[in-house]
This record gives sequence, C-alpha cells and structure tokens, in this order.
Amino acid sequence: MPRRLRFIGGGAIALLQILIALTGNYCFFNCLTLALSLLLLDDFILERFCPRNVSARIPFSRPQRSTRIRWSRAAIVLFGAFYTALSVFQIVAIFGVNTILLYPIAAAGEWIGPFRTINNYGLFAVMTTERHEIIVEGSNDGTNWLAYEFEYKPGDVKKPPAFVAPYQPRLDWQMWFAALGDYQQNPWFGNFCLRLLQGSPDVLALMQKNPFPRRPPRYIRAELYDYHFTDFAERRATGAWWKRTLIGEYLPPVSLQE
Repeated sequence: MPRRLRFIGGGAIALLQILIALTGNYCFFNCLTLALSLLLLDDFILERFCPRNVSARIPFSRPQRSTRIRWSRAAIVLFGAFYTALSVFQIVAIFGVNTILLYPIAAAGEWIGPFRTINNYGLFAVMTTERHEIIVEGSNDGTNWLAYEFEYKPGDVKKPPAFVAPYQPRLDWQMWFAALGDYQQNPWFGNFCLRLLQGSPDVLALMQKNPFPRRPPRYIRAELYDYHFTDFAERRATGAWWKRTLIGEYLPPVSLQE
C-alpha cells in the first residue's frame, strides 16, 4: 500500500493494541503486535525518533520513489473490493448473520485462509461470555475443606483482580483454559493435584496461599464456580469484588492411595 496508508494502518493497529492492553490481561500478545506495527515505518520516520549520536551510526535510507511499484487503478479497485468484502463478511459472521449470498465470500475466505492475510486471529477471535473458575481444595478428614489461593486468578471473592500484563502467569493462565472443559481433557491438572498431595515445594511456590503449611492434605478436590463482578453497592457493603455460584464438581476427592 502507499506510504501514507501504511502509516494510518499502523497507527490504527497500535491504538487498538494499546486500548486492549489497558483493558485486559493478554500477557505479551499486544506487545508482539505493536512490534510488528513498527515494520510499517520506513527509515525516514525512524530517523526522526533516534538520537543524533545513534542516527549517525545507523545507515538510514530515504525511500526511493523511482523504485515504487505502479499499480493500475483497476487492480487497486479490484483488490480493495475483495478485501472489503472479506472483512465485512467476518464482521457480520460475528453477529450470526447467515445468508446464501455470503457463501461465495465464505468460500473465498477459506481458500486464502492458509496465507494468514485477511483472516481473523484465532487465539482470541472468539471470547467466552462466562467466567468459570476452578477452586482447588484440600482436606484431612473429607469433611472440612480449605481452598488453595492462586497468585492471580479469581478465588477469594474479596481479592481484587490483578493486572499482570505483559507477564504471563502460566499456571493461572492454564487454569482458565482448564475451566472450559473437564479434568479428563486436561491431564496436567491431575498431575498438578498429585503434586499438591505430595507437597511439592516447586508447585507450592506457584501458589499465593497454601492452607496446609505443615504437611500436605490427605484429600484434594476441585469445584467449578461461575464468577461475576459485584456492582458498586455490593462492593461497598460487603467488600467483595466477585460473586460466585457453584456449578458443580470438577474433580472428585482423590488421595495418594487412589
């Protein structure tokens, strides 16, 4: 694309990534996209932001207009129409619009999908609308249960949300994905509970609170809850950031003998 359009596109992407980073915890993904946006700038722009002693050592090159590719107006219009049609199709598909008139565009989108040029980014293209959280608990008698607290993910309803980006807490991150399925689909979760039963120092170091500091519990279980933010009135009255509803059992009580 022409130089000015590249700058506009890069600026729009940078603004979007900054807004996402300010309102969400997506670890280092926004930083990676911002870094890619820098490739849309040429040496003439980058030279302006470099100190003089640095720019003197870097062989900046001015853009050469003579080497610019000349596109015919018909080719630009054709490509622009194709790009716009695919983009509009992806937007309307998000809202569940499904009509036979869109089938040819959908087929074209599948054809160019492997090139990763005009398709959506699959990692966060679709977000969940509910927040399910796994609460891991231990017990010595199978009746009284105490909860383990993670460093960052929701657990205690009075614990405020933590802002961690661009850091990625791997265990807390994986707990979010584990809550979208069951423990059979996440074999690592069974190993995690085994290490808690064994009192592994390496695993316990990943936790914020260990309710069994002297010796590991005899039993471990996991419950699945649905979490929602409280409103301002509830927070002032109770001090709770979250309200939660028990969905059911995620992992039945297990012990080392089992």
